[in-house]
Amino acid sequence: MKRNRLGASDLLVGEIGLGCMSLGTEETKATAIIHEALELGVNLLDTADLYDSGRNEELVGKAIRGRRSQVVLATKVGNRRIPGQDGWVWDPSKAYILSAAKDSLKRLGTDYIDLYQLHGGTIDDPIDETIEAFEQLKREGVIREYGISSIRPNVIREYAARSSIVSVMNAYSIVDRRAEEEVLPLLREKGIGVIARGPLASGALAAGREPVKGVPDYELAELVELRERLQELTTPERSLTQLAIRYSLSDPAVAVAIPGASSREQLLRNVAAADSPELTAEEIEAVRRVSKANRYVQHR
Repeated sequence: MKRNRLGASDLLVGEIGLGCMSLGTEETKATAIIHEALELGVNLLDTADLYDSGRNEELVGKAIRGRRSQVVLATKVGNRRIPGQDGWVWDPSKAYILSAAKDSLKRLGTDYIDLYQLHGGTIDDPIDETIEAFEQLKREGVIREYGISSIRPNVIREYAARSSIVSVMNAYSIVDRRAEEEVLPLLREKGIGVIARGPLASGALAAGREPVKGVPDYELAELVELRERLQELTTPERSLTQLAIRYSLSDPAVAVAIPGASSREQLLRNVAAADSPELTAEEIEAVRRVSKANRYVQHR
């Protein structure tokens, strides 16, 4: 599988990673999917302390035991659970980030995290304090690099200007093209790598699946029509799943796309995109003609 440098870091990531949120909580199944992904050339595994209340980190940690050197391990921080309460609160404070990193290390069974990401962020956060926390963790060798996971242009701009983030995880797919207007150009200019999440839009763009509901900006009927138009752009070498993943990878700022997988079959379809042809400029334009150029309307 082709590997790309993540921003200006020394992290080399396979162009297709694995979003681990959809693995479920059954250890044997999750482990089998992760092991097969690694054997197929996937090396970026993305989890978060929030997923399944930490269980996802535990499963990932167990699965990579003895294989740690094969993995670029990414997790996230910022959503704090309060014992005895449902849900979580947003906490980007330095004290919480430093303590949460230790908890993630225990669950993951490792002594360092390759990529530690702020799991959200608002313009009202104590951004300098948050950056200080990540920089301290990096100096201490707890993390190799840090980034943010955000769809907020105003937050992305602040971190791009004020921090040494190497990556931004951003929703980017054929049905969610909001990043194209301002986020991707900014990150290209700054040399910050993009981790494209949701390239299949929770299965809305997956081959062999009939959507049962719409997605933001697309009613169900519109989504069905879009899939029919996209199907005309598929080839024997590139299914709808692979077309969608290759579209998310088509912007030069994108280092890796991270579709999720809850089964071996989904994993194999996703990873097969690594062997399918890259989209030509004409094919990219054809996709854009049949889809919506959605834009961010909030977070200015």
